[in-house]
Amino acid sequence: MRLVRTILMAALLLGLPLGSWAAATAPAAEHAEKKEGIPLDPVQLGHLGPLPITNSMVVTWVVALGLIVAARIATWNIQEVPSGFQNFWEWLVESLYDFLEGIIGADLVKKTFWFFATIFIFILFTNWFGLIPGVGTCGWGYKTKEGFDLVRPLLRGANADLNMTLAMAMIFFVLWTIWAFQSNGALGFLNHIFGAKGETQGLMKVLMVVVFFLVGILEVVSILFRPVSLSFRLYGNTYAGENMLEAMGKVLPQAPWLIPIPFYFLEILVGLVQALVFMLLTSVFTLLICQHDEDHAHGKEHAHAH
Repeated sequence: MRLVRTILMAALLLGLPLGSWAAATAPAAEHAEKKEGIPLDPVQLGHLGPLPITNSMVVTWVVALGLIVAARIATWNIQEVPSGFQNFWEWLVESLYDFLEGIIGADLVKKTFWFFATIFIFILFTNWFGLIPGVGTCGWGYKTKEGFDLVRPLLRGANADLNMTLAMAMIFFVLWTIWAFQSNGALGFLNHIFGAKGETQGLMKVLMVVVFFLVGILEVVSILFRPVSLSFRLYGNTYAGENMLEAMGKVLPQAPWLIPIPFYFLEILVGLVQALVFMLLTSVFTLLICQHDEDHAHGKEHAHAH
């Protein structure tokens, strides 16, 4: 259960800087013109000293604090034979640990599990919190003949804010770099990306050095692009889901809650899948850069055995 506390505290620490970045980079939307769908930009609700507070930042804090409170309740009176809330958190953490161990290995999961479990739990519950009625649909606006046009929502899904998803991707990028250098060292890291693979001799070896150097340049471009792809994938799916629910609610004005019901169940599944995809991609990216050291060690053991 100490691991549960570590993971959930990391979620709080993760949420605070992400919300701050979102607030600092978000354009003011007080005078935004009404557009179809949920407003794209986060809305400033006020200031905390010099720090602007946005509606997506508030959701980030609420989810992070909610997870911390839930973890404290689950671990308040730890039983040797878990039951109830404690049993749920232990099942969740142990399931994630076993799942990741099967993907990235026992050694790497010990070092990185705290981050991958935190990112999964945090994204999952943030996605589901955005489905609560009123999030993204209640706020300031004006009445029209067709109904009420929302201009400044009081709350909005945190992962529907590109600042939020990009910040999470950049945090992973920093950690990925640290783990890569820890596993390979500086020279090993460069060799992993640019080094020639395979056993060749003579002119063919020179040719392979040139080829893998060019491949390494492409790999560097791919690595630098990963934060963009990670952030836009999560952001795009979350934002599209919110707009789909809003559009379905307008199909039958007499009962705006009726049509979106099946789509709510779909979005619950999408929220789970997107959290899983983000965790899987980041864990696989980490495995690809860190497994070189393990393979090298296995090669040494194999040579000694012979």
